Amino acid sequence: MTYRFFTPEKASAATGLTAEVYRQLRDEFLGPVPTFQALSVVPELLAATWALMREALLAGDASRVDRELVASAVSRANRCRFCVDAHVMLLHALGEHTLAEVIARGGTPPEPGHAALARWAEASRNPAAADWTGRYGPELTGTLLAFHFINRVVSALLDPDLLPGGLQRSPVVRSVGGRLYARTARAGREPGRGLPLVDAGSAAPPAWAGDSPVGVAYASLRNAALRGGELLGDVARQTVAATVRWEDGRFPDRPADWAVDLVRDVPGADRVGTRIALLAAFAPSAISVGDVALWRLSHPGDADLVRLVAYGAITATDHVARALTSARL
Repeated sequence: MTYRFFTPEKASAATGLTAEVYRQLRDEFLGPVPTFQALSVVPELLAATWALMREALLAGDASRVDRELVASAVSRANRCRFCVDAHVMLLHALGEHTLAEVIARGGTPPEPGHAALARWAEASRNPAAADWTGRYGPELTGTLLAFHFINRVVSALLDPDLLPGGLQRSPVVRSVGGRLYARTARAGREPGRGLPLVDAGSAAPPAWAGDSPVGVAYASLRNAALRGGELLGDVARQTVAATVRWEDGRFPDRPADWAVDLVRDVPGADRVGTRIALLAAFAPSAISVGDVALWRLSHPGDADLVRLVAYGAITATDHVARALTSARL
C-alpha cells in the first residue's frame, strides 16, 4: 500500500485525538487503515470522518449487509477501486459471497431489494440528472454520504491497490480476507460512541437524519472539511461551488484539461489550489505530482494538502446531501 504524495506517521506514534480515534478503529473496525492514516495530519478531520463512518456504517439497527452494499455501490459509481475492493471484502466477511462477487464484477444484485438499493446509491453520483431522492433512513443515507467523501479522499491520496499487484481483486483473496474479518464485521456497535471525538457544538444536524447520531456526525464532518476552503479566496471558492452544482457529478473526459479551463479567471495565486479542489470533487485520481508540487510552493505542509482535498470532497458530497434536503421541501 502506497500513499501518493506523502507518508503519514506510523500509527504507533499517534498522540492526542489521533490516538483516541485509532483506539476506536482498533476496537471496532479493521484498525488504523490507510484511509484514516492519510487524514491523521488533520486530527479534527480524521475524527469527524471516523465518527460519520462509525455511526452510519457500523452502529445502529440497519442491516450491515445493506450498508456495505451502499458503500460498495457508491464507490463503484465514484470509480474508487480501493474502496470497492475493501467493501466487497467486507461483504464476504458478512457471508454474502455471491452478492460480493456480483458487485466486484460491476453487475446488478439478483435480489430485487438489493438491486434497488444499489441503483439508488449509484444514481446519487448525479442527483439532479437522476431526479434522485432520499428513500432510506439515516444509517443508509449517512453511509452513502460518508463514502462520497471517503472515495474522493482515498482516490486523491492513496494508490488504488490494497495489495501488491492488485491481488485483492482475486475472488479467492477477497473470500479469504473476508473470513479473516468475519467476527469484526458481524459485531454490533452502540450508537453515539463516535460523537465525543468531534466538535458537535456548532453543528446543526440535517433534517434527513432526524435525531440519529448520524446527523451530528455528518454536520461535524461538513464543518471540519469546509474549513479547507479558507485556503482559497472568494472567487476560487465560488468557482468550486458553482462547478459542483452545474456539472452534477459528471466525469470530465480529460480532467487535467477541464480543470485548467475552469480556473482561467481565478486569481493567479489561487489557480493551482482551485484546480486541486475541483479535481478532488470530480476526478481525484487525476490530481498529479505536478499539481501538488506547485501547491507546495506556497503551502509546504501535508496538512494543507489534506484540507484542500477534503474541501473539494465535501463540496461534492454536500451537493448530494442538498438533493436530500430539497426533496423534502
